[in-house]
Amino acid sequence: MARHLKTASGSASDAPDLVGVPDRVREIIAEVSATGDQAVRKFSTEFDGHERDTFRLSETEIHDAMARVPDQTLADIRTVQENVRRFAQLQRESIRDFESEVDPGVILGQKNIPITSVGAYVPGGRYPLLASAHMTILTAKVAGVSRVIGTTPAPKGVLPDASVAAMHLAGADEIYALGGVQAIAAMAIGTQTIAPVDFLCGPGNAFVAEAKRQMYGRVGIDLFAGPTEVLILSDGSADPFLVAVDLLSQAEHGPDSPAILITTDETQGAEVITEVDRQLESLSTASIARPAWKNFGEVILADDLDEAYRIADQFASEHVQVLTSDPRHALERLQNYGALFLGDKTCVSYGDKVIGTNHVLPTRGAARYTGGLWVGKFLKTVTYQEVTTSQATAELGELLGRSARAENFEGHARAGDLRVARARGEHLSWAPERF
Repeated sequence: MARHLKTASGSASDAPDLVGVPDRVREIIAEVSATGDQAVRKFSTEFDGHERDTFRLSETEIHDAMARVPDQTLADIRTVQENVRRFAQLQRESIRDFESEVDPGVILGQKNIPITSVGAYVPGGRYPLLASAHMTILTAKVAGVSRVIGTTPAPKGVLPDASVAAMHLAGADEIYALGGVQAIAAMAIGTQTIAPVDFLCGPGNAFVAEAKRQMYGRVGIDLFAGPTEVLILSDGSADPFLVAVDLLSQAEHGPDSPAILITTDETQGAEVITEVDRQLESLSTASIARPAWKNFGEVILADDLDEAYRIADQFASEHVQVLTSDPRHALERLQNYGALFLGDKTCVSYGDKVIGTNHVLPTRGAARYTGGLWVGKFLKTVTYQEVTTSQATAELGELLGRSARAENFEGHARAGDLRVARARGEHLSWAPERF
């Protein structure tokens, strides 16, 4: 039976104070809905400390921002985006349209149509996540979305040049210096100068996440986002130093980010706990990672790998890293995860930043029922039907008549009756004589 070597001491009360967030978000959305650009300008001044005549960046501003980005950073952005593009294209190629004559005279088909317009939020602030531009804007473009707009905060009016460069190189059709709830509301509802979109994507803070939640239904969204999560599975073969590094690499995302180790080796588990504490002494982001580890970090000792797999599936973590002697065995055993990272040469941070798979992933147990953001999220899979012969429509019409009347849907039944009558040259008792 599994037991804890380190227990998470925190609870929801240890997470950042979210009391009042839904109400405040609702107020901002309502004001943007009522006054459009006026409200957007008001909240941008209040929260980001800047005001612009227009929030959309001009071509000159984009060019100037890119000119301020170091050449190596631009080269790295292009390399990473090529990795993301390559994987997204492989995903797109795996999705196909089809048409089949399933019975004589009955044709059924499927088409995958790109969403018309998408809004992507690229966070700023403490961590300007320029990688989010690759994951959202570029992936939408590979899917074939014709209009993709991006927004990112510009605190005190200072543009995050690298983020702007990433958004532009990813293919954004419009870029706005706009953050927070007002950005989400402007994209979803539209203003006098920002045309609304059909779908929102991208990570953000608690206010941005709540704004997306409240806009869901009016527009589509990628995921209901929560704190970043990592779960490492080990049979004791991994280096405790490496395990500690990888746990802290994700704990630094936020003070409420769970970092969990499930191991079959008690000695290793104890060593990892000691090593995490040692590394926190020199980690520049320790002010964030330390409370995450203290309050939400866990080390669980499992009797064997079978038990470890079962526990991992119960967590359904966003990121699951497998550091065992046979990591690919997890592909057969694990079912609930956002993304899987196999072997000690692979780290979760590769997925976050550079390897090419998408980093917008399910959290808070959502991996039990959904995967992360991918090309397919930007496509509408629709169907079409065509009946081409009198015999086929007569057979379907009879089946429809019986099936609909079993459910007391007389109108549906009559639609089938009419097709039968026309196919066989018969008269309907409830139809005018001319029919």
